[in-house]
Amino acid sequence: MASTLPASNNDSVKTGNARRAPWHAFLPLWLMCAPAFLLFATLVLVPLVMTLVLTFYRFDPASGPLAAFQFGNYAEVLQSSYFHTIFLRTFGTAFLTTLLCVVIGTPEAYVLSRMRDPYRSMFLLIILAPLLVSVVVRAFGWSMLLNSNGLVNQAFGLIGLGPYKLEYTTFAIVIALVHVMLPFMVIPVWTALQKLDPQTENAALSLMASPFTTLRRIVLPQLTPGILSGSLMVFGLSASAFAIPGLLGGRRLKVAATAVYDEFLGSLNWPLGATIALLLLVANLIVMLTYYRVLERKYTRSLG
Repeated sequence: MASTLPASNNDSVKTGNARRAPWHAFLPLWLMCAPAFLLFATLVLVPLVMTLVLTFYRFDPASGPLAAFQFGNYAEVLQSSYFHTIFLRTFGTAFLTTLLCVVIGTPEAYVLSRMRDPYRSMFLLIILAPLLVSVVVRAFGWSMLLNSNGLVNQAFGLIGLGPYKLEYTTFAIVIALVHVMLPFMVIPVWTALQKLDPQTENAALSLMASPFTTLRRIVLPQLTPGILSGSLMVFGLSASAFAIPGLLGGRRLKVAATAVYDEFLGSLNWPLGATIALLLLVANLIVMLTYYRVLERKYTRSLG
């Protein structure tokens, strides 16, 4: 009979180390989350609370902001037709930018997913290239293209049209915002397409479904999460954009972000500027959460 040999010391040490729990298993969960929460509170929560407190201050042109608890700033913003126009322009521009990014970015991501290397990498780099350039530089570039003597009006002049007033218009703001925000739409949709099995499309086509029906019933429902996340990012960034509306909209076409800038650095009315910024944040959250809930219900209903 074969004798059973005792395990060596090295084996016992290895077994003991394998059974030993990692050091972080003995820490409570709140202590492990504390560094991230402190960073989040320092960079996000504390500035928001300070902005909220500032909205209740009273502004004196002679002495500046004065500590007080009053709702005069909210009443001024909510009851003034001037600020109503600014907020309507802000969210109208953001909605139009989001719609154009969905219409352009979704087919672009679909075509990108069907490409093969090296063309896919090359076109992906072209799509991401605007993110490598400062938004101020891009705004100045569009200003040079769209002004009265720009290349766009020169092209119209060659065919006997124009010149048209393109700069300092809503058209200029939307075109520049679409150029800036399009990568934020293409990448989420392209990521959603990576999870799509091409065999499902082939199966639908083999069952005599038309390409349009396959696209509408098979591909598009699975793209909804990517379209949802991309449109939320585009809408939020467009509604809070400052550089492009400020440079291409001029002093006449103000949006909420440029109005906040003017109140803080122009008239030095910090309480009113903080009120506009906080109302912009609240309105932006309400629109985005409502949009998210509506699309989520439609998506879950379409998938049964």
